[in-house]
Amino acid sequence: MLDDTDRRILRFYQADPGLTAAQLAAQAGLATATCWRRVERMIENGVIRGNRAVIDWRALGYEVEVSLRISLDKTNSRAFDEFIAEARSVPDVIEIQTFLGRVDVRLSVIARDMAHYQDIYRKRILSLPHISDIEALMHVARIKSDETLPL
Repeated sequence: MLDDTDRRILRFYQADPGLTAAQLAAQAGLATATCWRRVERMIENGVIRGNRAVIDWRALGYEVEVSLRISLDKTNSRAFDEFIAEARSVPDVIEIQTFLGRVDVRLSVIARDMAHYQDIYRKRILSLPHISDIEALMHVARIKSDETLPL
């Protein structure tokens, strides 16, 4: 379990994962070696799963984001597995989520423009197996996108 010192380290770390060990230790009020041991322990325990680059896909020319809510044909016992395996291979699908309820899967798809999206939808999405229903929601604005935890 995490103690208050671990939470303090995580608050600073998630605010700026680019901090050096010494900078993180100074902000957390710890010796560098002590701070780094705690960080390594949190990595080993799976609390910290890694650092990653967050790329603004709009800056790369992708202007369209569509959320597809998909219901699958549940009469086939392999429907989920086969659908997910195929959906993973579509490079324009940037997120896949599964649900319990009327909607089984949500795909987040990005495209350069509407013509590009139409091409992806017709050639890649509609060819995915076991789709019984699909609803497209055009993304208008991202109001909040925050992966930091209230530690």
